[in-house]
Amino acid sequence: MTSRRFPPPWTIDEAKNACFIVRDSTGQALGYFYCEDEAGRRSAAKLLTKDEARRMAVDFAKLPDAAAEGARRMPRAGPALAAGAPHSRIGKNGAS
Repeated sequence: MTSRRFPPPWTIDEAKNACFIVRDSTGQALGYFYCEDEAGRRSAAKLLTKDEARRMAVDFAKLPDAAAEGARRMPRAGPALAAGAPHSRIGKNGAS
């Protein structure tokens, strides 16, 4: 098994009430979600509200779990699919 570049769990830190930082288990910052609660400043800088930034950071931090879940549900491609063969051998009229 290969090691992951950004090992889970990913955590969220709030920095100076201005952004949320998503970090991997080694402390590497993976994403910054900037916010501003004052409407005038937020629209001028095109920033998210604090709640929007927090929700986006939470969803971003869930990505390793979502990727692992998707990998468990996805069937592995066999040699025919990997080579680009059609997914079905049934013709338009239902004949093989």
